[in-house]
Amino acid sequence: MNASVLVINCGSSSIKYALIPAAADQPRLAGIAERLGSSDAFLKGIDSRSERFEKALPGADHTRALEAILEHLEGHRPAAVGHRIVHGGERFTRAARLDDEVIAAIEATAALAPLHNPANLEGVAATCKLFPDLPQVAVFDTAFHQSLPPQAFRYALPEALYRDHGIRRYGFHGTSHAYVSERADALSGIEGGWLTAHLGNGCSTCAVWEGRSLDTSMGLTPLEGLVMGTRSGDVDPGLHAHLARQLGWSLERIDEVLNRGSGLLGLSGLTNDMRELEIAASEGHENARLAIEVFCYRIAKSLAALSCALPRLDGIVFTGGIGENSPLVREKVVSHLPHFGLGLDRAVNAQTVRGREGRIDGGHPAAPRLWVIPTDEEGRIAKETRQLLDETTP
Repeated sequence: MNASVLVINCGSSSIKYALIPAAADQPRLAGIAERLGSSDAFLKGIDSRSERFEKALPGADHTRALEAILEHLEGHRPAAVGHRIVHGGERFTRAARLDDEVIAAIEATAALAPLHNPANLEGVAATCKLFPDLPQVAVFDTAFHQSLPPQAFRYALPEALYRDHGIRRYGFHGTSHAYVSERADALSGIEGGWLTAHLGNGCSTCAVWEGRSLDTSMGLTPLEGLVMGTRSGDVDPGLHAHLARQLGWSLERIDEVLNRGSGLLGLSGLTNDMRELEIAASEGHENARLAIEVFCYRIAKSLAALSCALPRLDGIVFTGGIGENSPLVREKVVSHLPHFGLGLDRAVNAQTVRGREGRIDGGHPAAPRLWVIPTDEEGRIAKETRQLLDETTP
């Protein structure tokens, strides 16, 4: 399918969109509608001249926001719509064309992603209302990780919890890990073994061998794994019981603290923004310094563990808002992995920011490569949408 795809990433109070043209050299129209349902809802984005715009949408719901988005597509009509769906469970190992059966399956998986799947489906419903004649495709965050072997995805829990309730490791950020590992293959001229680190407000790592995910840091939920902006990442499983017994906290309060009050924010007591933490640490704020140190050490620890899944390590890829823009974080992570034989060109590392793609190791042919590759989740969703429709359309 050689045509544009409208990519929709719908949250409970936001819609992120991008019109992805078939040709890479054509401009993208992209933006986000935020604070939906409130009096101060608004739409902002970038037009075909790369100029920014903002428009108030007081009281707008998802349908009204999509109508406003349609007005800013500048007359371009997409050939299909690709929807980001966070959780596809075990059923969806690749993108799927949305119909009543697929929508019901996504609804049935909502218990595994109660904050995400229902919101994603709101976007599906609103988009189908506006574009009833366009094919709609679901692209799942979890699908890329359905190639994990049982020793990587099973928890050491009673069989019935997996068999009857689907409690296992699923992994997330699949479109990002898929995109950057494929890009690393292309840049390096090999299809091999990559450790990918998606570092933003949400963070995860992944071991990719010949284009297949073999292990990843996130699990049943996006809380497992690395320290993140406001999420704790891995903690002692007994912590919930301890907090309930000692402090009388409810499960709801514990869940709120671990997901929204921990991570970089909790450690620093300041912010979840790595840029602000780096400034504060340079000015002597001890907790900001500690937050950065814990963050980087946990990333390195995860990468080292995931390397066990790879027959051969060809390199590490940094991506995401922090991974693409923090030379300090990349340098600290690499410093914790001396046994990998990595090299780091500090000057090139310092220059590889603000969307620049580049190899930041010293270029030694025998050493694993270090890449910074800006992620393109919207582009990946559009690609998977086109591939599915090419295969299934008569």
